[in-house]
Amino acid sequence: MKGLLVKDFKLMMLQKNFLLLILAIVIGMMIFTDDVVFPLGFLSFVASLFTVSTISYDDFDNGNAFLFTLPITRNNYVIEKYFLGLLVGGIAWILATVLGTVLKDTLPVAELVQSALIILPILIVVQAIMLPFQLKFGGDKGRIAMIGAFGVLAVISIVIVKGAEAIFNVDLVSLVDNLRTISMGVLITIIIIIALLMLLVSMKISLSIMNKKEF
Repeated sequence: MKGLLVKDFKLMMLQKNFLLLILAIVIGMMIFTDDVVFPLGFLSFVASLFTVSTISYDDFDNGNAFLFTLPITRNNYVIEKYFLGLLVGGIAWILATVLGTVLKDTLPVAELVQSALIILPILIVVQAIMLPFQLKFGGDKGRIAMIGAFGVLAVISIVIVKGAEAIFNVDLVSLVDNLRTISMGVLITIIIIIALLMLLVSMKISLSIMNKKEF
């Protein structure tokens, strides 16, 4: 797995100028706007997309056929991609949180940390959705499939919120906003656990996809 990580980090270094540009944009947004949640999530999500780009590089010009002549297994390949996604996304998430703390010193630290913790499970779920589609469909088809999946999730979320309001007369958005701090902490913990379970299910699916794939 160490060799795969070294390979992927070298591939990501080919896009270092783009990453530095994204970092500069995020710092600019934090300095010149009052919003800290969007740039925090933006940096985390964009950095996590680099994992998907390494899969595209591997698949380019039938590169996987050569890659699997090396002493690695398909299971190791899939596990490494998930580890890489969490590693890169986690580093970007920590970096964005630290930048927010330093550049937004007027914002209460507790509020910033709470916002960061809300973004964390979303980052994990995005990874859980992206990787199986990318491994199954590859470059362009994978991106189209992911967009469709996120669209379906958005529709389902809207239906749940609207349905709860229409049928049970419960405003879920207001309910979440009005939770006490301790309740919000418990809720975030539960959501992170659910996100990690989704990631494990996603990995199982990806392992199955990769073991059935022909190169």
